[in-house]
Amino acid sequence: MLLKLSSLLIIATLLSGCVLTKIVSVPMRVGGAVISIIPVVGNTAHDGIDTAADVVDDLPL
Repeated sequence: MLLKLSSLLIIATLLSGCVLTKIVSVPMRVGGAVISIIPVVGNTAHDGIDTAADVVDDLPL
């Protein structure tokens, strides 16, 4: 019983809004970093993706 309750509390903590937004925004930021290697348009695309990741981080979850 205690093991189930503690497991439930740990899962609830991990699924809080901050963790959920990081699951989405971290791959976006990594993708933006990879795209920034492309000459000429890479930095512009990276800035756009980084801005979108910031918006995801600011979601009130």
